[in-house]
Amino acid sequence: MKTIAVDLMGGDHAPEVVVEGIKSALEKYDNLKIKAYGTAGSWTDNHDRVEFIEVTEVITSEDDPVRAVRRKKDSSIVRAAKAVKDGEADAFVSAGNTGALLTAGLFVIGRIKGIERPALASMIPTTSEKGMLMLDLGANSENKPNHLLQFAHMASIYMENIIGRKNPKIGLINNGSEDIKGTPLTKETHQLLKESNLNYSGFFETRDVLTGKYDIGVTDGFTGNVILKTIEGTASSILGEVKKIFLSSFFNKLSALAVKKDLSKLKDVMDYRQFGGAPLLGVNGHVLKAHGSSDALAIENAIRNAITMAESDAIEKIKEAISTDE
Repeated sequence: MKTIAVDLMGGDHAPEVVVEGIKSALEKYDNLKIKAYGTAGSWTDNHDRVEFIEVTEVITSEDDPVRAVRRKKDSSIVRAAKAVKDGEADAFVSAGNTGALLTAGLFVIGRIKGIERPALASMIPTTSEKGMLMLDLGANSENKPNHLLQFAHMASIYMENIIGRKNPKIGLINNGSEDIKGTPLTKETHQLLKESNLNYSGFFETRDVLTGKYDIGVTDGFTGNVILKTIEGTASSILGEVKKIFLSSFFNKLSALAVKKDLSKLKDVMDYRQFGGAPLLGVNGHVLKAHGSSDALAIENAIRNAITMAESDAIEKIKEAISTDE
């Protein structure tokens, strides 16, 4: 039985969709217990595998992350993170303020010894339908070569132990595939990765992010966040334009009926909900960031992923890898 701490107050549609996602997860997973953190009235049902913990403060998307975590000690994010720190929960899921979640991960739970910077990772949908794990997606605005090397080690362990993809192929995101291209950061990281025992395949350009050629894409936090937001915006715009085209005339509507199944498949390929949240790798506990606009299905899948993380020994393997690398 695994206990997952869930922030009821995080996300654009909280607490309703979070509650709905928890209920769906409880129906599917008999080995699941929930510690639900929220304000009065956010959880009203009685369930023998749910413990509701009432909090008096909420960290909003407008709050300064560091100040909020330091001052709002009785918020759902801080209390849930403390449950992981104290061993009362095996993992923590939130769709709330990303900065506050990262801060709570660092200040409340703490980093794994030897990890210089934690990284926010996420499975990116690909046309091959298997997805690619990309990191860092914004936990750090600036990075050093050794940070990116550690990101690659952590991502490889996560892919093997959580996703189940053995010996994952790693690429370093760059402005070209040639060794002479890149910034000092990418060039130095490239050399470190070539000398490592990882399955490193060299530089790759952002045009290959969605192809599925690589299992893991490593980059600095600023670049990763820009890529992620660009993908989300592009996917949304393209799907919106396709919809407008098919609704523009009677004959186009008939055509849409003929390809409805294929269009649904395309939409599913770009659906972030299927991957179940972004893990914060490098902290000494399992922390998952669900998308801010998560619906109940996304929350359910984030809880599913949290269970898998809690059942793995990924953190111990990260500690071993970092120790060996030192």
